Amino acid sequence: MSRGKQPLLVGGTMMYFRALQQGLSALPPADERVREQLLQQAQTHGWDYLHQELTVVDPVSAARIHPHDTQRIQRALEVYQLTGKPLSAFLNTDTESSAYQFVNLVLMPEQRQWLHQRIASRFEQMLSLGLIAEVEHLLAKWPLTPDLPSMRSVGYRQVIAYLQGEYDYSTLCEKGVAATRQLAKRQLTWLRHWPDAYNFSADIPAVNNEIMAIIRQILDNPQ
Repeated sequence: MSRGKQPLLVGGTMMYFRALQQGLSALPPADERVREQLLQQAQTHGWDYLHQELTVVDPVSAARIHPHDTQRIQRALEVYQLTGKPLSAFLNTDTESSAYQFVNLVLMPEQRQWLHQRIASRFEQMLSLGLIAEVEHLLAKWPLTPDLPSMRSVGYRQVIAYLQGEYDYSTLCEKGVAATRQLAKRQLTWLRHWPDAYNFSADIPAVNNEIMAIIRQILDNPQ
Protein backbone atom coordinates (compact mmCIF):
# COMPACT_ATOMS: atom_id res chain seq x y z
CA MET A 1 0.00 0.00 0.00
CA SER A 2 2.96 2.33 0.57
CA ARG A 3 3.68 1.94 -3.17
CA GLY A 4 0.21 3.15 -4.08
CA LYS A 5 -1.07 -0.36 -4.78
CA GLN A 6 -4.39 -1.68 -3.50
CA PRO A 7 -4.23 -5.35 -2.40
CA LEU A 8 -7.13 -7.64 -3.30
CA LEU A 9 -8.06 -10.45 -0.92
CA VAL A 10 -10.26 -13.03 -2.60
CA GLY A 11 -11.78 -16.17 -1.20
CA GLY A 12 -14.60 -17.80 0.67
CA THR A 13 -13.23 -18.63 4.10
CA MET A 14 -15.09 -16.01 6.06
CA MET A 15 -13.53 -16.78 9.43
CA TYR A 16 -10.15 -15.68 8.05
CA PHE A 17 -11.60 -12.44 6.68
CA ARG A 18 -13.25 -11.73 10.02
CA ALA A 19 -9.98 -12.38 11.87
CA LEU A 20 -8.10 -10.07 9.50
CA GLN A 21 -10.55 -7.20 9.82
CA GLN A 22 -11.72 -7.56 13.41
CA GLY A 23 -8.94 -9.48 15.12
CA LEU A 24 -9.05 -12.79 16.97
CA SER A 25 -10.74 -13.59 20.24
CA ALA A 26 -8.51 -14.76 23.10
CA LEU A 27 -9.23 -18.49 23.10
CA PRO A 28 -7.42 -21.15 25.14
CA PRO A 29 -4.79 -23.19 23.28
CA ALA A 30 -5.56 -26.68 22.08
CA ASP A 31 -5.38 -29.51 24.62
CA GLU A 32 -4.50 -32.88 23.08
CA ARG A 33 -5.87 -34.80 26.07
CA VAL A 34 -9.30 -33.19 25.80
CA ARG A 35 -9.32 -33.57 22.03
CA GLU A 36 -8.53 -37.26 22.30
CA GLN A 37 -11.35 -37.74 24.79
CA LEU A 38 -13.78 -36.01 22.43
CA LEU A 39 -12.62 -38.14 19.50
CA GLN A 40 -13.18 -41.28 21.53
CA GLN A 41 -16.69 -40.11 22.41
CA ALA A 42 -17.34 -39.44 18.73
CA GLN A 43 -16.15 -42.91 17.79
CA THR A 44 -18.40 -44.44 20.45
CA HIS A 45 -21.54 -42.33 20.13
CA GLY A 46 -21.14 -40.46 16.82
CA TRP A 47 -20.74 -36.77 16.01
CA ASP A 48 -24.49 -36.17 16.13
CA TYR A 49 -24.35 -37.05 19.81
CA LEU A 50 -21.54 -34.54 20.40
CA HIS A 51 -23.47 -31.89 18.49
CA GLN A 52 -26.40 -32.50 20.82
CA GLU A 53 -24.04 -32.11 23.78
CA LEU A 54 -22.92 -28.81 22.33
CA THR A 55 -26.56 -27.74 22.04
CA VAL A 56 -26.88 -28.17 25.81
CA VAL A 57 -23.73 -26.26 26.86
CA ASP A 58 -23.52 -23.73 24.03
CA PRO A 59 -26.75 -23.41 22.02
CA VAL A 60 -25.49 -20.33 20.18
CA SER A 61 -22.47 -22.16 18.76
CA ALA A 62 -24.52 -25.30 18.11
CA ALA A 63 -26.96 -23.30 15.98
CA ARG A 64 -24.06 -21.83 13.99
CA ILE A 65 -22.04 -25.06 13.55
CA HIS A 66 -23.34 -27.70 11.15
CA PRO A 67 -23.78 -31.19 12.70
CA HIS A 68 -21.30 -32.55 10.14
CA ASP A 69 -18.63 -29.93 10.90
CA THR A 70 -16.67 -32.22 13.20
CA GLN A 71 -13.66 -29.95 13.58
CA ARG A 72 -15.67 -27.00 14.90
CA ILE A 73 -17.85 -29.20 17.11
CA GLN A 74 -14.70 -30.60 18.69
CA ARG A 75 -13.18 -27.16 19.20
CA ALA A 76 -16.35 -25.69 20.74
CA LEU A 77 -16.64 -28.56 23.22
CA GLU A 78 -12.93 -28.37 23.94
CA VAL A 79 -13.17 -24.68 24.82
CA TYR A 80 -16.12 -25.36 27.10
CA GLN A 81 -14.36 -28.20 28.90
CA LEU A 82 -11.18 -26.18 29.38
CA THR A 83 -12.81 -22.96 30.58
CA GLY A 84 -16.33 -23.76 31.71
CA LYS A 85 -17.51 -21.03 29.33
CA PRO A 86 -19.20 -21.48 25.92
CA LEU A 87 -17.21 -20.65 22.82
CA SER A 88 -19.85 -18.07 21.86
CA ALA A 89 -19.00 -16.06 24.99
CA PHE A 90 -15.43 -15.65 23.76
CA LEU A 91 -16.45 -14.77 20.22
CA ASN A 92 -18.75 -12.03 21.47
CA THR A 93 -15.97 -10.19 23.30
CA ASP A 94 -14.45 -7.08 21.78
CA THR A 95 -11.36 -7.62 19.62
CA GLU A 96 -8.76 -5.21 18.37
CA SER A 97 -9.75 -3.62 15.07
CA SER A 98 -7.38 -3.31 12.12
CA ALA A 99 -5.71 0.00 11.35
CA TYR A 100 -6.49 -0.47 7.65
CA GLN A 101 -9.64 0.40 5.75
CA PHE A 102 -11.39 -2.52 4.08
CA VAL A 103 -13.88 -2.43 1.23
CA ASN A 104 -15.97 -5.60 1.23
CA LEU A 105 -17.42 -6.70 -2.12
CA VAL A 106 -19.81 -9.61 -1.63
CA LEU A 107 -21.04 -11.88 -4.44
CA MET A 108 -24.25 -13.75 -3.60
CA PRO A 109 -26.47 -15.52 -6.14
CA GLU A 110 -30.18 -14.75 -6.22
CA GLN A 111 -31.09 -18.11 -7.74
CA ARG A 112 -30.22 -21.17 -5.66
CA GLN A 113 -30.48 -23.45 -8.69
CA TRP A 114 -27.78 -21.42 -10.45
CA LEU A 115 -25.47 -21.91 -7.48
CA HIS A 116 -26.18 -25.64 -7.31
CA GLN A 117 -25.36 -26.06 -11.00
CA ARG A 118 -22.09 -24.18 -10.57
CA ILE A 119 -21.16 -26.33 -7.57
CA ALA A 120 -21.83 -29.55 -9.48
CA SER A 121 -19.81 -28.38 -12.48
CA ARG A 122 -16.93 -27.30 -10.24
CA PHE A 123 -16.73 -30.64 -8.41
CA GLU A 124 -16.88 -32.56 -11.69
CA GLN A 125 -14.04 -30.40 -13.00
CA MET A 126 -11.96 -31.08 -9.87
CA LEU A 127 -12.36 -34.81 -10.45
CA SER A 128 -11.51 -34.54 -14.14
CA LEU A 129 -8.35 -32.56 -13.30
CA GLY A 130 -7.03 -35.31 -11.02
CA LEU A 131 -8.43 -34.88 -7.51
CA ILE A 132 -8.50 -38.64 -6.88
CA ALA A 133 -4.89 -39.07 -8.04
CA GLU A 134 -3.86 -36.12 -5.85
CA VAL A 135 -5.40 -37.69 -2.75
CA GLU A 136 -3.86 -41.07 -3.59
CA HIS A 137 -0.43 -39.40 -3.84
CA LEU A 138 -0.85 -37.64 -0.49
CA LEU A 139 -1.94 -40.82 1.27
CA ALA A 140 0.99 -42.73 -0.21
CA LYS A 141 3.55 -40.09 0.72
CA TRP A 142 2.41 -39.07 4.21
CA PRO A 143 0.86 -40.88 7.22
CA LEU A 144 -2.48 -39.11 6.80
CA THR A 145 -5.70 -40.30 8.37
CA PRO A 146 -9.32 -39.24 7.69
CA ASP A 147 -9.66 -37.60 11.13
CA LEU A 148 -6.95 -34.99 10.47
CA PRO A 149 -8.30 -31.45 9.86
CA SER A 150 -6.70 -31.24 6.40
CA MET A 151 -8.27 -34.52 5.33
CA ARG A 152 -11.72 -33.55 6.62
CA SER A 153 -11.98 -30.72 4.12
CA VAL A 154 -14.65 -30.89 1.43
CA GLY A 155 -13.53 -33.07 -1.46
CA TYR A 156 -10.67 -34.80 0.32
CA ARG A 157 -12.98 -36.42 2.85
CA GLN A 158 -15.24 -37.85 0.17
CA VAL A 159 -12.37 -39.07 -2.02
CA ILE A 160 -10.73 -40.85 0.94
CA ALA A 161 -13.98 -42.68 1.65
CA TYR A 162 -14.19 -43.63 -2.04
CA LEU A 163 -10.61 -44.93 -2.05
CA GLN A 164 -11.36 -46.95 1.06
CA GLY A 165 -14.24 -48.64 -0.75
CA GLU A 166 -17.07 -47.07 1.25
CA TYR A 167 -18.97 -46.16 -1.92
CA ASP A 168 -18.70 -46.09 -5.73
CA TYR A 169 -17.72 -43.26 -8.07
CA SER A 170 -21.29 -42.10 -8.63
CA THR A 171 -21.85 -41.79 -4.88
CA LEU A 172 -18.54 -39.94 -4.55
CA CYS A 173 -19.85 -37.32 -6.97
CA GLU A 174 -23.16 -37.03 -5.12
CA LYS A 175 -21.55 -36.71 -1.70
CA GLY A 176 -18.92 -34.26 -2.91
CA VAL A 177 -21.55 -31.99 -4.43
CA ALA A 178 -23.76 -32.26 -1.33
CA ALA A 179 -20.88 -31.38 1.00
CA THR A 180 -19.96 -28.40 -1.16
CA ARG A 181 -23.56 -27.18 -1.03
CA GLN A 182 -23.47 -27.36 2.76
CA LEU A 183 -20.23 -25.37 2.78
CA ALA A 184 -21.74 -22.76 0.45
CA LYS A 185 -24.78 -22.48 2.71
CA ARG A 186 -22.55 -21.71 5.70
CA GLN A 187 -20.62 -19.15 3.67
CA LEU A 188 -23.84 -17.44 2.62
CA THR A 189 -24.93 -17.27 6.25
CA TRP A 190 -21.72 -15.37 7.03
CA LEU A 191 -22.17 -13.06 4.06
CA ARG A 192 -25.78 -12.15 4.83
CA HIS A 193 -24.67 -10.68 8.15
CA TRP A 194 -21.41 -9.13 6.93
CA PRO A 195 -21.21 -5.47 8.02
CA ASP A 196 -20.59 -2.56 5.64
CA ALA A 197 -20.54 -4.65 2.47
CA TYR A 198 -21.38 -3.91 -1.15
CA ASN A 199 -23.63 -6.79 -2.26
CA PHE A 200 -23.84 -8.01 -5.86
CA SER A 201 -25.91 -10.71 -7.51
CA ALA A 202 -23.41 -13.26 -8.83
CA ASP A 203 -25.84 -14.78 -11.31
CA ILE A 204 -26.63 -11.72 -13.43
CA PRO A 205 -24.67 -11.02 -16.65
CA ALA A 206 -23.85 -7.41 -15.80
CA VAL A 207 -22.34 -8.13 -12.39
CA ASN A 208 -18.77 -7.43 -13.54
CA ASN A 209 -19.75 -3.98 -14.79
CA GLU A 210 -21.50 -3.21 -11.51
CA ILE A 211 -18.46 -4.24 -9.50
CA MET A 212 -16.07 -2.17 -11.63
CA ALA A 213 -18.34 0.88 -11.30
CA ILE A 214 -18.22 0.64 -7.51
CA ILE A 215 -14.46 0.13 -7.50
CA ARG A 216 -13.94 3.20 -9.72
CA GLN A 217 -16.21 5.21 -7.44
CA ILE A 218 -14.25 4.15 -4.35
CA LEU A 219 -10.85 4.88 -5.93
CA ASP A 220 -12.01 8.29 -7.17
CA ASN A 221 -13.37 9.20 -3.75
CA PRO A 222 -10.98 7.72 -1.14
CA GLN A 223 -11.95 8.06 2.50
